[in-house]
Amino acid sequence: MASNKPIVDAHGKTFNRNLLVLVLLVGTFCTVLNGTILTTAFPTLMKEFNVTTSDVQWLTTGFLMVNGIMIPVTAWLSNNFSTKILYIIAMSTFLVGTIMAFVAPTFWVILAGRLIQAIGVGITMPLMQVVMLSIFPANKRGAAMGLGGLVIGLAPAIGPTLSGFIIDNFNWRALFGMIIPIVILVLILAFFFMRPVIQTHRTKLDVLSLIESTVGFGAILYGFSSVGDEGWGSMIVIGSIAIGVIFILLFGYRQLHMDKPFLELRVFKEKKFAIAAALSSVTNMAMVGVEMVLPLYLQIVKGMSAFHSGLTLLPGALMIGVMSPITGNAFDKYGPKDLARMGMFLLTAGTVPFLFLTKSTPVLDIVILYMIRMFGISMVLMPVTTDGMNALPFNLMSHGTAVNNTVRQVFSSMGTAILISVLTNVTNNLKPGKSLLSAAPLKYQDKFYDATLSGYHAAFAVAIVFCLLGFFITFMVKNSSKSKEVELKKTEMAGEA
Repeated sequence: MASNKPIVDAHGKTFNRNLLVLVLLVGTFCTVLNGTILTTAFPTLMKEFNVTTSDVQWLTTGFLMVNGIMIPVTAWLSNNFSTKILYIIAMSTFLVGTIMAFVAPTFWVILAGRLIQAIGVGITMPLMQVVMLSIFPANKRGAAMGLGGLVIGLAPAIGPTLSGFIIDNFNWRALFGMIIPIVILVLILAFFFMRPVIQTHRTKLDVLSLIESTVGFGAILYGFSSVGDEGWGSMIVIGSIAIGVIFILLFGYRQLHMDKPFLELRVFKEKKFAIAAALSSVTNMAMVGVEMVLPLYLQIVKGMSAFHSGLTLLPGALMIGVMSPITGNAFDKYGPKDLARMGMFLLTAGTVPFLFLTKSTPVLDIVILYMIRMFGISMVLMPVTTDGMNALPFNLMSHGTAVNNTVRQVFSSMGTAILISVLTNVTNNLKPGKSLLSAAPLKYQDKFYDATLSGYHAAFAVAIVFCLLGFFITFMVKNSSKSKEVELKKTEMAGEA
């Protein structure tokens, strides 16, 4: 049987797939964890280096921008360089950035380290997905991508909780120091167990496409990231998004008129892939937006510490980590249709009660509701993504992964920006005037809390709209027929040839 054939790399040499996957997942976990690990460390860093909120926010904003810019580049890199060499370079780059941040004498050295880290993360995350899709047959990709989902979903979710614990008990440098030995170990193991599993085809780097991609995605991500501080009416926000859109349109036009594009946007011609990309993007908007808003409610309204607010969301984070491999196996057996619909139903059902949050809402209720949401997300994200990728021929896997991750990154930024701006605007419009503070302090306090809660309710209402939109899209998801699977295998064989 085909399943008993030895597993070989791009040069026809056998390798241990389990050890390769282990090295890949541990390394990617370290890199993705860094996206959110500084969230609760901001006040400490502001005090340590005497910087403002807008300055310290760049540790996350800049990280996400560079990460987003690198994702489209990874498709070209993975098609032109050995998987093993590319992974080792990416992890080495990440290690250099981590060491810089660990020993940083000034805030700006930390920021430089974070931006260098982001270059490595922007390569390792999509590369992990491409490799997993390449070394597993179509009927086992759900389980494989489920393991990938464990990393991509769990790592950023536990970041704030882990960060809060370390800040409370150790020095902020430990946030970077604890990762250094693990990355060094991953690099040593990568020399022995990583393999060049993707066929490379040398193509010339189209510099103009790289510039258009970098400016376009960089500007649009910066614009959406600035909404929370600047507001939608700011020229910085409007100008950045406008410049981003213009350059992305120029980039898209160029790719569609090139024989060998920098990023193959024709993957959207495959209906299954287009539906999967749309559904995963909307799901990410609902997930990431609420992940930003809910801790604010817990800290501002409930008066919880940063660590305890992160701890409240930890069971939900663990839920998505535990369930991703399970839902991956379920996808392999039953297909994506029912999983996606049930998942979006649970996500919507778990979000609706947030419309009725009060100052006295029990924390246990929030823990359970958040777990239900994450359970639903685990049934949607990786199964639908895998289904979309399975619809592409083998030689377009890296491009499909890069396109999917880039779209998700942009839509995640949009979702966060929309929810934060709705929260801020509704709160500011309803909060009482300053004159009431001196005339009736207690009444002012009650009205201020009411205005704040109304802001959160409005933000969660928008999140429900995202959920309902995703639920509607699930009715376009179809299970593959057996004939389609046979056709897929033939296509893959042709791509490998």
